[in-house]
Amino acid sequence: MSQAEQRLREDRAMRDAARAVLIADFEHTKATFSVKGMASRVGGRISDGAKDVVEVAKAQADDKPGVIAVLVGAIVLWLGREPLLEALGLVDPDETEDGEAYAAPEGDEAPATSPQTPPESRRHS
Repeated sequence: MSQAEQRLREDRAMRDAARAVLIADFEHTKATFSVKGMASRVGGRISDGAKDVVEVAKAQADDKPGVIAVLVGAIVLWLGREPLLEALGLVDPDETEDGEAYAAPEGDEAPATSPQTPPESRRHS
């Protein structure tokens, strides 16, 4: 075998090895940036941040239980504000959140009456 053939075989082997490394790197990059990979990374960061927030909240709750009780009470009152206001008579139960009264359904409306003539026209007739 000549020296040129030997060098050609070595170059081909080196080329094939480099191609295998490149393909492996490409597959690794595809797996890293896939939707599942991105979601797991973002989810991991969010869960780590949430764990930190919970730990801080626990420490603050141990130091200030009165503040937590007031906060929970305020949330409960806010969620139950409509029934409480109706029970106290401060809000009409037939009103919507916009303050407009509910319209009667179409079948329950009173029959339309004919318009009356204005009093001025009755005098001159």
